[in-house]
Amino acid sequence: MSRSAGRRRRGRELALRVLFELEGTEKEPRPALEYQADDMGAPRDTVEFARTLVEGTLEHVVNIDAAISEASVNWDLVDYGKVERAVLRLGTYEVLYEPATPVAVSIDESLELARVYAGEEAVPVVNGVLGRIARERV
Repeated sequence: MSRSAGRRRRGRELALRVLFELEGTEKEPRPALEYQADDMGAPRDTVEFARTLVEGTLEHVVNIDAAISEASVNWDLVDYGKVERAVLRLGTYEVLYEPATPVAVSIDESLELARVYAGEEAVPVVNGVLGRIARERV
């Protein structure tokens, strides 16, 4: 993995941690990002990439949640665990709103985050939902 790809992966991890922390709270994203970045020892470019992801996800969360709900089979958004929701929101944001990132990369990175933070059983669910969203995007 290239150094740039590694930093982008860490940026996604940082964004996931922030989205997880913010869900269901009235917290502001900037202090959460600063806290999590400090905790991870993230360099400035990683933090800036994470900021783009967090702000974009939060800006488009209504459309993102609608896309996830539409792509979910037999599940409501509230049925997912908090980590899975954060991973799905982050991955959906990238698939729908970051055209410079290849869809396969967005999905693969989301699967890795799901595996690490939610467990192996979350991977097929995240893959199925993001795959449906990606197919609808085309």
